[in-house]
Amino acid sequence: MTTSATGRLAIDHVSLELGHGGSRFEVLHDVSVDAAPGEFVCLLGPSGCGKSTLLGAIAGHLQIASGSLRLDGETIEGPDPQRGLVFQQHTLFPWKTVLDNVAYGLKMKGVDRDESRREARALIELVGLAGFEDRYPRELSGGMQQRVEIARVLINHPRVLLMDEPFGALDALTRVKMQQLLLGVWARIRTTVVFVTHDIDEALFLADRILVMSPRPGRIVEDLPLAFERPRAPDLLTRSDFIALKRHCLALLHHDDAAAAPPRLTPLGLSPGHPADASAWRFAV
Repeated sequence: MTTSATGRLAIDHVSLELGHGGSRFEVLHDVSVDAAPGEFVCLLGPSGCGKSTLLGAIAGHLQIASGSLRLDGETIEGPDPQRGLVFQQHTLFPWKTVLDNVAYGLKMKGVDRDESRREARALIELVGLAGFEDRYPRELSGGMQQRVEIARVLINHPRVLLMDEPFGALDALTRVKMQQLLLGVWARIRTTVVFVTHDIDEALFLADRILVMSPRPGRIVEDLPLAFERPRAPDLLTRSDFIALKRHCLALLHHDDAAAAPPRLTPLGLSPGHPADASAWRFAV
């Protein structure tokens, strides 16, 4: 599996436009991000701000207008399994079993059938679906389908896992369970994750850092590090420090003028990995 030595993502002054001729418009403006190997980064912003567009550019599906995108120092120029992409709706083959769906990536690389199936079974167990190897996607719940989708992407050992609101179509309870599952899987493989969401609770629960984006054209209005201890449990969502950060994110998302952004929330005396304490946060002007 991927180690923490790989997966450094460098987004340097990236701008991106969509459309043609007179209908062309800017979606992203001067976005710069440096994600460390093994880091869990959430892109948080309103609908239409360019979150998914940025993810598509990192995946290599969209061409940027200016700036540069690099993974471990290599320029991103097109799609590659090293940048695995998970969408909100699964892309499983309906005519293939769970096992064959997950093993498909290695099959395309010419890996021996027994070896690819052996690794697929290990990943199916990792995502909590042991015993469902011979089921078809139509026989699974939405949450189970997304588990298969995650395993299917991970079998290629991506250096970066790109996730575009993968739990957005799930009910609230299943969504929380899937968030916990994802964190458990990530704790094992430690690949770099870039996770798109417009759900503040989800971003705060999952991430090491939240990058808050403005309305279109999207730009980073705040890079917010999180000091919540890991592993994380659902009761985190009711803690006072969590709620304070949620209020701050709400203020950022509802502030139209980036030049007059809400006061910045900064940690006082918190070392990396130290449990966050509500008394250690302040609003600084």
